Amino acid sequence: MNRALQWKLIGGFILVFIAGGITGAFFGGLHARHLFFEFHHPRLIGVRMKERLTRELNLTPEQVAQISPIIDKTAARLKQVRRDTGQRVHEIMTEAHREMATSLTDEQRLKLQQIEDRHRHRARGLRESTPEPSLTP
Repeated sequence: MNRALQWKLIGGFILVFIAGGITGAFFGGLHARHLFFEFHHPRLIGVRMKERLTRELNLTPEQVAQISPIIDKTAARLKQVRRDTGQRVHEIMTEAHREMATSLTDEQRLKLQQIEDRHRHRARGLRESTPEPSLTP
C-alpha cells in the first residue's frame, strides 16, 4: 500500500468519524428537546400520569375511566400550586428590586427597570406563544 492511499484512508476515516459525531449531536439535541421541553410540559401532567399508571399498573379501560376524574382533579390542583408559586416568586423579586433600588444610582435603576421589562416581555411571550396541547391520551 502506497503512502497516498494510506493518507486517503486515514482522511476518509476521519471524515466518517466527524460525520457520525455531527449526526449524533443533531439527533441527541432533538431527543433532549423532546425530553426537557415537550415531554415535561406542565399542561400534560394529567395525561402523563394516566399513561404511566395505565402502563405500569396494567389498568383496564374501566379502571382508567374510574381514576380519570381523580387524576384530572390532581392535575388541576398541581397547576394551581404552580401558578401560586410563580406569583409568589414574582412578588419576592419585585420586593427585592424595590429594596435594591434605594442603593442604586439613577443609571443603575434604569438598567434594573430594563431587566425587569425584558423579563416580563419574555414571560408574556412564553405564555402567549405556548399553544394549549391536546389533552387526549
